[in-house]
Amino acid sequence: MKVNGIIAEYNPFHNGHKYQMDTSRRITGADYTVVIMSGDFVQRGAPALLDKHRRAEMALRCGADLVLELPAIFSASSAEYFSMGAVSTLDKLGVVTHLCFGSECGDVDVMAKVAEILLEEPEDFSATLQKYMKQGVSYPNARNWAMFQHYPFLEAYRNVFNTPNNILGIEYIKALKRRDSNMLPVTVRRTGAGYHDRMMDTEYCSALALRQALYSGKTPDFMKSQMPAESWEILQQSLEDSSIICSNDFSDLLYYKLLLERENGYQEYLDVSSDLSDRICRNLDCYHDFDNFCDLLKTKNMTYTRISRCLLHILLNIRQEDVAFCKKLDYAAYARVLGMRRDAHELLSAIKEQSSIPLVTKLADAEKYLDADALHMLAQDILVSHIYRSVTPHFKERSRTSEYSIPIVTI
Repeated sequence: MKVNGIIAEYNPFHNGHKYQMDTSRRITGADYTVVIMSGDFVQRGAPALLDKHRRAEMALRCGADLVLELPAIFSASSAEYFSMGAVSTLDKLGVVTHLCFGSECGDVDVMAKVAEILLEEPEDFSATLQKYMKQGVSYPNARNWAMFQHYPFLEAYRNVFNTPNNILGIEYIKALKRRDSNMLPVTVRRTGAGYHDRMMDTEYCSALALRQALYSGKTPDFMKSQMPAESWEILQQSLEDSSIICSNDFSDLLYYKLLLERENGYQEYLDVSSDLSDRICRNLDCYHDFDNFCDLLKTKNMTYTRISRCLLHILLNIRQEDVAFCKKLDYAAYARVLGMRRDAHELLSAIKEQSSIPLVTKLADAEKYLDADALHMLAQDILVSHIYRSVTPHFKERSRTSEYSIPIVTI
């Protein structure tokens, strides 16, 4: 049995995602596709446009057979932790044969060479990297300059280092190598608009373009041609039921948390340096909202996205010690199911037989088969989803929904 594994956010699911999923299945001849998807918060340090169950349904109706949740400690983290959390989960299922991802370069061999160098990090390369960073160069640029200095042949592949999907793809391959995984990396060249492109005059526009259109007041009709019919219908229905969610919906919650922690500083939170902690404290009296504060805090060597992730870690109570805890558990202690297809029974049977971690399908029953460490990790993620849902009643006067009352999506 061949099984594709895909790591995704689907924020929201658009034509490019459908193309990547279908092309991956054609290339590998896979019988099933397993998606591990970010939960309610995503890697750029922001809330997802729609909640995880609606986005999981989009994936299932567009070709996925099983959708698992990537816990927030990974989904809202750096590319390295994002990749390690996702790849570890897929690897531990015991059935995934191919790790499929989109990239701008479309050459998995080149990406594998870069991944091997970064994984080994020879002493001379590491020294050069540290030298540039001490000069105030951001980590991505310092890494690139060090690579070109020590490995001139990579100059021919300069674009590999500067585009988001390539960077993630390299991290996926690094994670595979770290785990000595049997999963084979397969990449599909990204087509249409670039990751950061906000234009919608193409068949394959970016998810960013769709989000920006919605945030600027466009209706779902405006983007109907950019999404598969199944995911567009879910988006349309979602907007009738509630409103889309953005970072500024959490502004008051974040401000309260920052005030609460001001006296002690914020260094204990994931990715928050002492310098950033000091800048947060100094500028807190100028706080207006989430987005504005990110702009206020960013510097030449600390990007808006990095700041946003750090603030999100503070809001969600994700601490440095939590990463150490997850590493102790080899990143994945369970796999939580968000949705599945009824006709994927062969896949589920194989996972139950071969997986080294349990599948969580009903939260209320989790304590029956998860150990104390896994339950602790799961409880943290449930809290994160409750924080996400805490802002939704503000829009349509709905009652708050507990994670324990939401069934998995089954189609």
